[in-house]
Parts: sequence; C-alpha cells; structure tokens
Amino acid sequence: MVNKINLEKQTYEVPNSRKPGQTGIYRNGQRPELLETFSPKVKTVYDIFTHGYHTSKDRPCLGRRSVNAAGQFGPYVWETYREVNQHILNFGSGLMNLINHTLNDPRTRGIPIGMWAVNRPEWFITDMACASQSLFTVALYDTLGPDAVEYVVNHSELEIVVCSGDHIADLLKIREKLPKLRAIISLDSFDDGAKVTPGSVSKGAIIKAWAEEKNVLLTDMATLELNGKKNRRSINLPQPDDLACLMYTSGTTGNPKGAMLTHRNFVSAVAGSYYNLDGNVNDVSISFLPLAHIFGKVTDTLAIAYGSRIGYFAGDMNTLVEDIQELKPTFMAAVPRLLNRVYAKIAASTINAPGLVGSLARRGVAAKLENLANQKGFTHPVWDRLLFNKVKQALGGNMRVMVTGSAPIGKDIMQFLRIALCCDIREGYGATETTAATACHYEGEYQAGHLGAPFPSNEVMLVDVPEMNYLSTDPQPRGEICVRGPNVFKGYFKEEEKTREAIDEEGWFHTGDIGVINERGCLVIIDRKKNIFKLAQGEYIAPEKIENVYAKDSLVAQVFVHGDSLQSSLVAIVVPDPETLPAFVAAKSPKLAKSKLSYEELCKSPEVAQLVLAQLTSVGKKAGLHGFELAKAIYLSSEQFTMDNDLLTPTFKVKRPQAKKFFEVQIDALYEAINNQPEKAKL
Repeated sequence: MVNKINLEKQTYEVPNSRKPGQTGIYRNGQRPELLETFSPKVKTVYDIFTHGYHTSKDRPCLGRRSVNAAGQFGPYVWETYREVNQHILNFGSGLMNLINHTLNDPRTRGIPIGMWAVNRPEWFITDMACASQSLFTVALYDTLGPDAVEYVVNHSELEIVVCSGDHIADLLKIREKLPKLRAIISLDSFDDGAKVTPGSVSKGAIIKAWAEEKNVLLTDMATLELNGKKNRRSINLPQPDDLACLMYTSGTTGNPKGAMLTHRNFVSAVAGSYYNLDGNVNDVSISFLPLAHIFGKVTDTLAIAYGSRIGYFAGDMNTLVEDIQELKPTFMAAVPRLLNRVYAKIAASTINAPGLVGSLARRGVAAKLENLANQKGFTHPVWDRLLFNKVKQALGGNMRVMVTGSAPIGKDIMQFLRIALCCDIREGYGATETTAATACHYEGEYQAGHLGAPFPSNEVMLVDVPEMNYLSTDPQPRGEICVRGPNVFKGYFKEEEKTREAIDEEGWFHTGDIGVINERGCLVIIDRKKNIFKLAQGEYIAPEKIENVYAKDSLVAQVFVHGDSLQSSLVAIVVPDPETLPAFVAAKSPKLAKSKLSYEELCKSPEVAQLVLAQLTSVGKKAGLHGFELAKAIYLSSEQFTMDNDLLTPTFKVKRPQAKKFFEVQIDALYEAINNQPEKAKL
C-alpha cells in the first residue's frame, strides 16, 4: 500500500500497539508495510549491483579524476556497468583462487576480507566481488591508527587485507602483532613504470622482499584479476541472512564494536532509501564520505541500485569542492560539518556582504524563505535569475537532492542552504546498527529541526526514561528511540552481552537517543540517554544537547562541553570558526580590531574569550537552556578537533574521555577561575 505524501501526518501508528511504558509503534505514513527489498529479484548486496547493471549496462558506472603527467587533476574518466561487472567477476574469481589454491584454504564462503583505503572505484569492486563469492568485508578506518587497526584485524580474525599501496608498510610494521595475517592485496601496482637505474632496486622489489621476510604473501589487484579472467569461477551467492560486512563502530570510548550486518540488512536499508529519494539513471553521485562508515557505503550502494553513476573524490577533503564543480553531481550525501562550511562561504558573499550586494541578497533570501514556509518550494522565478542561479554553482549547479546525517544540523542553516542552493535538502537519522537508514525527510519537506518519518524498512517506538522524566504519556510522547525491522543488525561480533544490551527480546534496537513525535508525526531528537552526568547540586546534564545548541552559531566551528559531579557548573572548549571570529571581534571590540591580531592570537586573548562566552550564553538562553546548562567559562582553542589528534571519531563525534584528557590543564584552569570568583559573579 502506498499513500499520498501528507507532510502534516507523516507517520502511521499501528493500531492497538500501545503498551504501558511505551508509545505505539510508528511506521512510514506513505508506505506502512515493512519493506525488505525494492525488487523480488534483489536479495543480496550483489543482486543490487546486478539490478543496476541490467538497468544501465553501457552507461557510466564508476568514475575518477584523470591526472596528467604533471600530477594535475583533469576531467572525470568513467567505466561502464559492463566493464565494472567484468572487474567484479574477474577479481572475485582471482580472490577465490588465491584462497583455495595459493593459501590452501578449503573454505568457499564466510571468509572475512579486510579493506583499507580511501574511497575509490576499487573499493566498490572489491566489495561486490566479495559479495558475489559469499565472502564478507571488514572495513579498516583510514584514520584509526595502528592500535585500532591491530585490534580490528585480530578481533575479526582477518587473514587477507586488500589495501591501497600506502598501507602495505603500515601492516608490515605491525606484522608480529597480527598472527593470522597471511596475505596483502594491493589496490595499486608496486611500481609506477619508471625505469630502474642499473645497480639499484625498485621500490616494488623492496616491499615484496620485506613482505616475504615477514612471511606475508604480497600481490596486487591487477594480478588477481588477470588470474581470475584465465581461471573463472562460478558466482557463489550468499543467503540473505549471511554476513555482508563487519563494520566496526567508531565508539567514543574503548575498543570499537564489530556490528554484524547481513545482506538482508543492506537490501532493506537500500530499499527504504530507494523509494524515499526517488533517484534515476541520470543521477550523478559524489563519493567522499568514508566507505568504512555505514552512511557512505549505503549511499554508494543506493546510487548503483538506481543504475546511476558514482564519481569518487580525488582523496583530499581540501579539494572536495573542486571535485564537485568538475563532476556536477545531482545527488550528494553530506554531514553538517561540511554544510556549515558551505553555508559560511555562501553567507559571506551574500547576506553578510557589504553594501548593495548584501542588501539585495538579504531581500532575496527573505523572499525565498517565505516561499519555502508557504510550501512553494526552494526555487523562485525572479530571485533565482537575479542571484541564486549563480550561488548554486558552488556545488556544480545540477544538485537535485542532498541528504545530511551523522549529526544534527542547525534549522537556519538547513533552510538557508535549501533556498540558496535551489535544491531539496533532507535530514536523515540512522546508525551503524540500523544500516544507516532509520528516518528521513519526505520529498517537499519545508520545515527543519526534525528527522521526518521512519523509512519504510523499519518501525519506531519510544520507551519511557523515567530517570530523565521522558514519558510516553507526555502531551507529545517522549522516550528512548527504539528501532525494529529487517535493516536492524544481527548483533556485535563476539560480544553477546553488548548485543543483549542493544537488542531486546522483541528485536528492538535501543538507540540511546531520546526522541519525541511532534504534531506533524515527525521524529525529533531532543536528548541523549548516554553521556549524561550529574553536577554537584544534582542536575542531570546532557552535554551533546548543549553542544548542538552552541554549534548552531556560525562563530563556533567545534565545541566540547565538560562537567562532573564534583563541580557545580559547566565549562567548554571552543574552536572558533577562523573566518567568522575576526569579523565578530571587529564588531564587538574596535580596540581589539585595530591591533590586527592573528587567529591564533585572538584565541589566546582573555577579552575575546569573554566576548565569545557572552555570545554563547545569549545563544543558549534563546534556545531555552537552563542556567545550569550554560557554560560558565570557556577556553578558545585554535587547534581543530581531528581524527589525527584522537579527538574525533571517523563520524566527527567528539571523543569525550580523550578530549577531557587532552584539555585537562585548560579545564582545571577554567574551574580554578570559576571557583575563585566572588559568589555573586557565579550566579
């Protein structure tokens, strides 16, 4: 059953599903039946590719930037679905020949294959080759670091790792700590074709000798493809409930957990997205979100399901916008961190510009926002011709729809980007454990600040959290968001206790997020069950909620809110936006502006810290934060939180214990300053 989209009633409550301590069960209002697939013939991840292949045989499939002799990037070059299909069949066959003959392993299915590389066509080919032979992949995060890589390789019992050439040495360096590792397959050839000077040894020969010394078989993808072409194996399809991959969640504490995701999980998640996003063979998607993370992997798989094309970024986030402008995508999955940067750049040249340009842009934005609020869409016949047709070129000019996820995005930023980029931008919600797809905006959504309705692949309910005073009996039902459906994972690998904590006896995955169903039937996240703590006077604090409020201000690039039960107030570490901070200081303190301090010097200034604190306090009060939820002192850091300094997970969440330790000296100094203030000043 497919209902017409009703944006004022987005969810369907299953009749007679309410029980004490929980809400009723909510499903997608347009498609209330739970979907397992988008086609009767599609039951596995490999089937998704064959569906796209039969739709678009000789159309472009995978593309990458061309590179000239000087190392400069040029236009995208493409391989068709037919060509990619041959790569998959050949590499899958070569991989099985390696396992059964070279390594003398008699197994023909259920073998883990490690993947370690940035997004590139070979990643997709490897993934599908494994699926075609009933093997499953284990993603190694490109920025996990040697300790976590060692843990994942050993925990998942990897014997074979497929990786880019730059990671061969990383694996060989820790070979003694990886007792099961038997083979490394390089995605790159070992030599670039350059002539070797007589009497010298090529780099390829050196690394091969090193691998041999470490008792590791080292080969490359091209060699295995050639072998597979000569010795072709039959397709050996998995069952829907077989593992498709082990995806290790980037936890903020402790070792990562390996989420067991099956083919049924992936197919149902893609099916839910397939109907929600309504793509077609003419769509062009850019792949840059890490394929070791579920959001990026499902997005790319979805593009293939439509028979559309995927262009991979050149590997450097600093030049991503150049890749986008060259590719001119129609579809893109993004994260708020990127969209905040896009917003800042567009706002600086439009609504925040001086003189006539700024005045004209502000009128245009106001007119388009009013249009959007009146459900007249994100385009405008006059203002787009005058202004926004140029603005949307920032993302290539052809963008049809964008999906943002992994963290909340500010309402104002979402609405501004919708009308500035003249495209449909939707916010989604998911987790590794729900194969990325839990809820998302419908087409035509004109409001922001919510997560739309459940995908057709799962259902949602809210369970009481009495210790935080969130109840299903509230005027608008509130509680912990629980998800059930064919997209919910099988459990954590070798972690039965943690699996039981996450999935209850009725199959509900408990997310730890606190949600509410609003008057339009939309899911809204309002709090987090985990990461809560008490201050000295007993108030519960959810730091992520406060961080989300502060982060909506364009002055804030990153923020970490800290407190504990021994202190009566909160402090925060703030990384100001380098482009916004100087203008903010100039507006608030002409004296400081005249001193022409650098960004780093501004961050060190106590006066600037007080100005920023006053701004965040104002933002917090406007957002309805209680007095005890406002940071009473802040430290301005000019150093970004990154994965390299171990302050961010690969999904851009702050690692709280690590951040506490990293800024321990600054946090102690902030509390000392607070505690030395006169009592009146603390109030």
